[in-house]
Amino acid sequence: MADVMRITPADARQKVLSGQALLVCAYPNHEKFLQYGLKGAISLSDLHGRENGLDRDREIIFYCN
Repeated sequence: MADVMRITPADARQKVLSGQALLVCAYPNHEKFLQYGLKGAISLSDLHGRENGLDRDREIIFYCN
């Protein structure tokens, strides 16, 4: 398993707004995504649905509250 790298919310926001990263809410439960979803984030189930079309050079940032 890869080491987890932590970044600040400001760094995460900058990366998402610039298109360098994809923001993913790490809760598998859709209701929790609705409760904790941040603007611009996708759900974990949406990420799984996009697996084959993901840009391998784009960073993925997972978050949970």
